[in-house]
Amino acid sequence: MCLIFFAVDQHPRYRLLVAANRDEFYQRPTRPMDFWAEDANLLAGRDLQAEGTWLGVSRHGRFAFVTNYRDPANIRADAPSRGKLVSDFLQSRQSPEDYIHAVASRGAAYNGYNLVVGAGVDVYYHSNYAGDVQRLERGLYGLSNALLETPWPKLLRGKQTMQQLFSAATISPNAIFEALYDGTRAPDSQLPNTGIGLERERALSSMFIKTSGYGTRCSTVLMMDRHDHVEITERTYNLTDFSYHDQVFQFEIQSAPARGEKEKV
Repeated sequence: MCLIFFAVDQHPRYRLLVAANRDEFYQRPTRPMDFWAEDANLLAGRDLQAEGTWLGVSRHGRFAFVTNYRDPANIRADAPSRGKLVSDFLQSRQSPEDYIHAVASRGAAYNGYNLVVGAGVDVYYHSNYAGDVQRLERGLYGLSNALLETPWPKLLRGKQTMQQLFSAATISPNAIFEALYDGTRAPDSQLPNTGIGLERERALSSMFIKTSGYGTRCSTVLMMDRHDHVEITERTYNLTDFSYHDQVFQFEIQSAPARGEKEKV
């Protein structure tokens, strides 16, 4: 997942709003969003190569998402899956704060990541390129492949649009998807230098990425209201002609069972 905008406790109806594009190699095997066979409380897409996910929620109201920190000079092939940080939290009973502190204590083992975990408006962020754990207060945030709120052009462009869309009385997933489908590239003078070369920086500077073999494969809109209703829409793109298929999931948040009690599904 490479571009995420999320609003915590800002809307009178919704305590959480998320709009995200997932960028990945086209050939990397992926399963679209669904409830997982081994855990029917976990709703997420699935990276079939590393068996983790990039964004997901649980029926108990937990949510998490991760992006890679772009640093090609420091990639280790033997590092554990960053996507497991998301699925492990969604299946955990640790508080968001306890979980993310536990991750931070072993963060050096992973390739660069940005991780956000939460339940309700109890939301935390950590990157192993920053060190500290940050509790996220009420506000609108943007996250790409640098630290939270790093002002890359596509992040600034997207935040300005999402500020309007996330403030509407009625939230329109379709309007958000249209905003996320923005192929505008940044001028060279505004590009970051992350070690991938100028042509690649140009290609990755748009909100919606289309290149040969790599780009935006799906977009997600998550809406969690103040009455414990969750609605998630995932838009998956045909990578030949960029037609798309939408699927919508809705459920009511359930209380997590006490230890020793059986899950209700």
